Amino acid sequence: MGRATGRSDIGQPHFILVLGGARSGKSRYAETLAEGAGRPVTYVATAGPPRDEEMAARIAAHRERRPPHWTTIEATIDLAPTLQGEGVVLLDCLTLWLTNVMLGEHDVARHSRALCAALEARGRDVIAVANEVGEGIVPATPLGRAFRDAQGTLNQALARRATAVVKLVAGCPLQVKPAPAPAIGL
Repeated sequence: MGRATGRSDIGQPHFILVLGGARSGKSRYAETLAEGAGRPVTYVATAGPPRDEEMAARIAAHRERRPPHWTTIEATIDLAPTLQGEGVVLLDCLTLWLTNVMLGEHDVARHSRALCAALEARGRDVIAVANEVGEGIVPATPLGRAFRDAQGTLNQALARRATAVVKLVAGCPLQVKPAPAPAIGL
């Protein structure tokens, strides 16, 4: 599976953003990165209580896949406290976190800014997983369009702060950042 180090300054904690579509392999890739760090891992599960049986099965599958020596924290809205300390934090997933924020009728912009500020002030390495939702059809509902727009805005803000961005396509990681400038011109 390729490896993104995300290290920009030796000794500084890094932040790797893993993006992809549904079933692209982004969670497994992020889990592999976290385990490969060789340090304690804190898995931050953002899904919240399942709203139906199918979601409960997805959550159970993720739980079963996690190594037993990882620490799991369930944090559906306030992620800042999980970003301090030692080891590696794996946030999975920021799309479900954004869903919780929006469905809970919280202030999306305020919570997104707070998350970005916490990532900038983090004291440990962070790997965050999020869906790339803007490549499909335009959602039919106002809520769907608002969600797509909020996720796209959040992903851009996270990518600006990330030391590395990896996009998963059909299980294949593509390094997006850092990347050399494309050799395109007129």
